[in-house]
Amino acid sequence: MAGDWVEQAKLPGIGAVEKEVAGAERVTELRFDTSGLKRWDSALLAFLLRCIDLCEKNKVQFRTRTLPADVAKLIGLAQAVPEKKDAIRQKAHVPMLRRLGEAGLAGWDGSGAMLRFIGENVLALVSLLRGRAQFRWSDTWLAIQQCGPEALGIVALINFLIGLILAFVGATQLEHFGASIYTADLVAVAAVREMGCIMTGIIICGRTGAAFAAQLGTMKVSEEIEAFQTFGISAIEFLVLPRMLALILMMPLLCIFADAIGIAGGFLVSTLMLHVTPELYLNRTIHAITLTSFLLGIFKGAFFGVLIALTGCLRGMQCGTNAAAVGQATTSAVVTGITAIIASDGIFAVICNALHI
Repeated sequence: MAGDWVEQAKLPGIGAVEKEVAGAERVTELRFDTSGLKRWDSALLAFLLRCIDLCEKNKVQFRTRTLPADVAKLIGLAQAVPEKKDAIRQKAHVPMLRRLGEAGLAGWDGSGAMLRFIGENVLALVSLLRGRAQFRWSDTWLAIQQCGPEALGIVALINFLIGLILAFVGATQLEHFGASIYTADLVAVAAVREMGCIMTGIIICGRTGAAFAAQLGTMKVSEEIEAFQTFGISAIEFLVLPRMLALILMMPLLCIFADAIGIAGGFLVSTLMLHVTPELYLNRTIHAITLTSFLLGIFKGAFFGVLIALTGCLRGMQCGTNAAAVGQATTSAVVTGITAIIASDGIFAVICNALHI
């Protein structure tokens, strides 16, 4: 070897060395004369490591004593810890009991974090009622705009389709008993008590809850939340409380809107396909809806709004400090929020059945 062995230079390939090593039967060792070597970089090391691999395949001993001392040290470091094959794909086996224990501890820690977060929000709400919260109403109006009027389109579309589906399915089943007229009752009760608030909650969770988590997560990554704490500003009062109030105020109104749109979808199917007169459909709808059912749906909508705000803001505040963590926080907020909505609705159903509501 002579001259410069650097990346920019046109270096010889390993073909000549491979031909000599593989072609002769009495070759027992390989060494290089580096007395004329000048500058070198990683290109030299890469060439030598390929030569070492070639020697191992042909059972030839590679000599490093004729190499420069620095090159020999680097090769020694490279060979000190050999690369493990398929190291990335190998995973250590973890016993099932250990996995269950770790999952239980993680769930316990998550429950504690949620309870602490709820307590901090309650204290922030108390401070707001006392007029001492670090709070701006302009932020609340902006959040109301985002989770209220801007969500009317998607809420209307989904609930209108739900009303159509309920009317189709109900009419198909009730027709066997000659009771197609009760399709109006079915759509009205289902929309007001269950489907209106549930579908609206799921839509808002995927739309607004994810947005809350992404916004707060991005602020966590850019260290804006730490900046608030440095200036003595409560992140709960300044960032979380406006978003929670906006959802608490908007979710009941969105549920009322969703109920009306769902009933309109059933009205369209009944009048155009089932030959039910508009007057009869409206009379049956008014007769089927009770004040208790209406208020129950509104209350569940407001409760779902609290769940969406809590899960979205909590996941955003728990976000890590890299870009991938923002996506993970957003996904976790949506999954947790939808799961909480469905689980709480099941609890409401059991309680209402026990109270005969």
